[in-house]
Amino acid sequence: MTSVKTHLAQILETDSGVDAGYRHYPKRVTSGEPLELPGAVLKWYGLHRDDLPIPEEVTQLARSVLTSASLEASGLGFVVLHRCGADFYFLIVCTWRSSNEIWQTVFYKDGDAMQSFKLWPREEPHKPMLCVWELVPVWHEQKAWERFLLSSRDELAAEAWLADRFAGPA
Repeated sequence: MTSVKTHLAQILETDSGVDAGYRHYPKRVTSGEPLELPGAVLKWYGLHRDDLPIPEEVTQLARSVLTSASLEASGLGFVVLHRCGADFYFLIVCTWRSSNEIWQTVFYKDGDAMQSFKLWPREEPHKPMLCVWELVPVWHEQKAWERFLLSSRDELAAEAWLADRFAGPA
């Protein structure tokens, strides 16, 4: 145990993954209208600070990008439109593939510096995946998908899955 404690202390001192000046704060998950794409039905979540909701025009732009993009995403899934700070956004598209896996496509928009959303570059071997706030709707969706997997997986079950959405604190 002493070795682990020493190693923990060393990691905390050299690179814990948390900037010294970082201060964490709460955010909110909102549920929007599902998005129907060719071959996919996606639940819609917004994620933002209480005092900085996502502007409707950004939500509409994000929905428009997804309806006009040639996504490889198909099947059932969900979208998280995350407002990070003042005007940076992640648009995270997740679909359930291979029965029990979440597959993901990520777009971003950096305020007025970008007219639209673009694919997030993912060349590095160790990639960012989800932040602590994004995990809240993902956790809900994991449970909703598990309920669907345990169901008859017919149209009635799919409708129950689609209606099973989260809104609340993150």
